[in-house]
Amino acid sequence: MSCVNCTREISELKDNLDSFFLLANGILILLMQPGFALLECGSVRSKNATNILIKNMLDAFLAGVAFWLVGYAFAFGKGNCFLGTHYFATYELKETNFAQWFFQYVFAATAATIVSGSMAERCDAIAYFVYSTVITGFIYPVIVHWTWTDEGWLRLGDGTTRYRDFAGSGVVHLTGGTCALIGAIFLGPRIGRFGPTANGIRGHSVPLSITGGMILLVGFLAFNGGSQGSISKPGDGVVVARAVCHTTISGCFGGLVTLMLVRAGVLGKPKVLSAIHSMNGALTGMVAICAGVDAVTMWGAALTGAVAGVVYLITHILVIKAKIDDPIDAIAVHLGGGIWGLLAGPIFRVDDGILLSWNRNSGFNMLWNLVGLAAIFTWSAVLSAIMFGLLKKFKLLRVSAEIETRGLDLCKHNEPAYPADGWFEEQYQDLTRRGSRRISITPYDISLPPFMRAAKRSLDNIHEEGTNMRGIGNDAFISDRVKSNKDSTNF
Repeated sequence: MSCVNCTREISELKDNLDSFFLLANGILILLMQPGFALLECGSVRSKNATNILIKNMLDAFLAGVAFWLVGYAFAFGKGNCFLGTHYFATYELKETNFAQWFFQYVFAATAATIVSGSMAERCDAIAYFVYSTVITGFIYPVIVHWTWTDEGWLRLGDGTTRYRDFAGSGVVHLTGGTCALIGAIFLGPRIGRFGPTANGIRGHSVPLSITGGMILLVGFLAFNGGSQGSISKPGDGVVVARAVCHTTISGCFGGLVTLMLVRAGVLGKPKVLSAIHSMNGALTGMVAICAGVDAVTMWGAALTGAVAGVVYLITHILVIKAKIDDPIDAIAVHLGGGIWGLLAGPIFRVDDGILLSWNRNSGFNMLWNLVGLAAIFTWSAVLSAIMFGLLKKFKLLRVSAEIETRGLDLCKHNEPAYPADGWFEEQYQDLTRRGSRRISITPYDISLPPFMRAAKRSLDNIHEEGTNMRGIGNDAFISDRVKSNKDSTNF
């Protein structure tokens, strides 16, 4: 009897460990949402910062509802080789599977978030609600059923060889990147993005973008490592460690190769050390390694990342030449990285990769990944084209030119990210006292920190030079300095 109890307790302990493993990694992956939010926020203009932030926040909300109601059922419910038909709204789903539900939910939210960045600064809110819900509730879950369930047709393959995508180079990133591409095409470029006089549109904050990107780099470690799905079985720890290390190396090589190529002038002049491009190269490396992260060598991961940096730059250039407007390079990172990842996995796999084995099975594994690539791209592109085409036909896809010009923060939310009056504080109204004279600068005269600092420096310089602060000329001098700074500052 004691042996029976001991066996049951060990089994329960293993189940608890696996649940904790999935929940902990899922929570870390969910932190990729604020990472995406910061990356995308910094990559758009300040007049649209609130809009992109609320879209990233709603990605998590909409994905949660859609994946709970129908998405999980289509993905992991019992059904046929095409889609599942059980567990709608988690009905009849055992509580022991709740951890897996949560882990897969954050993957679905990631796929939807990819699309919001490529369509930033001109997409209407109604269109956003529609495509985010459809992607997480139907487009993405059906692909998951094909690839990550025992009855999916890509997972079954021919019985000996099959489609292999450990952490989602194709399932998550190719899907999201394809939807992003189709959405950006139907939406059209932002006003002033292309044309004979266009000079590009810069984002408003590199620090926000890089900080968001660094959060994503950390999240990718849980994304790929957690895809093992368990930690209690023999060999689980080795696979998880391998996935984390390979993800790290691939990201490092992707970022460094991109940095050096941009510095060498691949993108033309100026030849610079670009933080944005280097970060995107690192993210592309991590996207690409997802497919084979569990079964390649360290040098295979390095080569995957190095080539991913090149793939990112090539895709970046092609997207611009095609006059497709993608403010955050989501297409280059996720579509380009996803495609290369599905090719790199069968090439560098240790046991049956083309490079190390060069046999019939390795060739058929590559063939199945090519079939999966074509199926995922076609499914995502066709359904996205129908969805975005209908939205465009009914004039629900894009905001008006007036709203786009003024900015979505004010027109759609009445919550500007950087309101001018929010920068002024009462402490700056009375900058200093000099003798018996009180110097005051009103909010009308000075309303932004740069103006305040300029005025304060003027007062300090006057004081140091021993100038008499009581004369009216000094007030005029201060007013002129403030006005000069105000005229020359482009906020």
